[in-house]
Amino acid sequence: MTDTPFPTSTLTHDRASAGPGSPCLRDADRTLTNEEFDAAVTAAAAQLTQRGVAAGDTVAVMLPNCVELVVTMFAAWAVGAALTPVNPALTDDEALYQVQDSTSLVIVGDHRAAQLAATAGVQHLDVTAVGRSQARTSSPDPSGSSAAAPEDFALIIYTSGTTGRPKGVLLDHANLTSMTDSLIQALALTGNDVSLLILPLFHVNGLVVSVLSTMRAGGSVVIAPKFSIESFWDLVEQHRPTFFSAVPTIYALLETRTTRPVDTSSLRFAICGAAPMPVDLIDRIEQRFGVPVIEGYGLSESTVAATLNPLTGPRRPGTVGPPLPGQQVAIQAPDGSPAPAGHRGEVVIRGANVMRGYLGRPEATAITVRDGWLHTGDVGFLDDAGYLVLVDRMKDMIIRGGENIYPKEIEDVLYTHPSVLEAAVVGEPDPLMGEVPVGYVALRAGMHTTVDELTTLCRQSLARYKQPQQIRILPGLPKNSVGKLVKGLLRTGANPSQSTQPKDHPGARAEESARS
Repeated sequence: MTDTPFPTSTLTHDRASAGPGSPCLRDADRTLTNEEFDAAVTAAAAQLTQRGVAAGDTVAVMLPNCVELVVTMFAAWAVGAALTPVNPALTDDEALYQVQDSTSLVIVGDHRAAQLAATAGVQHLDVTAVGRSQARTSSPDPSGSSAAAPEDFALIIYTSGTTGRPKGVLLDHANLTSMTDSLIQALALTGNDVSLLILPLFHVNGLVVSVLSTMRAGGSVVIAPKFSIESFWDLVEQHRPTFFSAVPTIYALLETRTTRPVDTSSLRFAICGAAPMPVDLIDRIEQRFGVPVIEGYGLSESTVAATLNPLTGPRRPGTVGPPLPGQQVAIQAPDGSPAPAGHRGEVVIRGANVMRGYLGRPEATAITVRDGWLHTGDVGFLDDAGYLVLVDRMKDMIIRGGENIYPKEIEDVLYTHPSVLEAAVVGEPDPLMGEVPVGYVALRAGMHTTVDELTTLCRQSLARYKQPQQIRILPGLPKNSVGKLVKGLLRTGANPSQSTQPKDHPGARAEESARS
């Protein structure tokens, strides 16, 4: 299927024509063949059209991992619209911001989505009806004549920015075609492959790696509602997937919490991304389960991936591999010149996979994409074989179990408390989650608050995964000679805390937290 120059918006028809009875997509409640999937997408496209969605519009979907989310994505594409997936863990205010910023016309989801739709003044499509309408006569032309064009937006993926407000990453169909071509080639995906999706479908990793690349190669997808250590190996043994993609936290759980012999004979490989994985953990996973772990690197702005350790050929643990086919990865010195091999600098990416820009933010786009190069804000170097080694992040972003968290968003919440004079949030190492956000505050003179009060404030205002693991009240926060906060001293613990209390909230369970 990859010889088709632009297949993403007509893929359902292509698959139905090539093998109508072959398996395509399943979750715990619903199994669809290629023909059934095409029919569901056609019906859902008609449902969107009936709600006023047309070419150039945006459809929001707020669902946990399920068949209906994928059906909605292809249905939006069938009418020429873009999809913006909304993380169900967001608060109402956070979700409404995304719906309104993306100018979505419809929210697809459950009763909570219906309430948000009413608040936002947009249409709602109930998840129980997605793709099940009898009104198929008004559906798009099966030939694909009403489908999107390569330059039309396909996905608007929201990712936090340094200002604390999420930005919409604009990915068009040409981006998706380029990225999936690259992954299909690098991973040798074929119609025999079965991916087990355990990452959330509001991220590009789940959407592009596990779903779209597999489907374009002719394979099938098994959707798990979320990762659970209790059910993961049962799914592997039942559905016989050939690969899955996960984050280091999930691999840590698999290594430490698997207590029985497991059958991994169907797995060709496993992918690790979102955050660097310890070399010793890669070794333990490969030796224990007999599955090669392929570590890679990318970001939403690069349509998910830029480098990947090779499936065949030398894999170098401790690196995130060479550039994927069709992409260039380079290191830039602070003055913008190319850094020599082995020298550290900013990681920059160029290729047809680089985003079209940030929605409604031309200034931010111009800063991030310059002369065709995507500036990642990450620091790394290329070794003597051209493999990328990540050193640090230029930004203050915290990666908690694969979820990207920007400190300023948490700091802004802490600053709403009348007693808080100064606030700073940093990432601190965690053996399971990689790192967790920890908040530091200094209080106004003569005023008082408690860690419990600040924790409650964060719980009310932030999604569970963004909430600080700890909040520490200090007499003052460290500053440099010009009065700027020096977060590095907080990370090293150079300023002892006056009050330290662990944050105990429902999201502390690792299985619930490892959803990125």
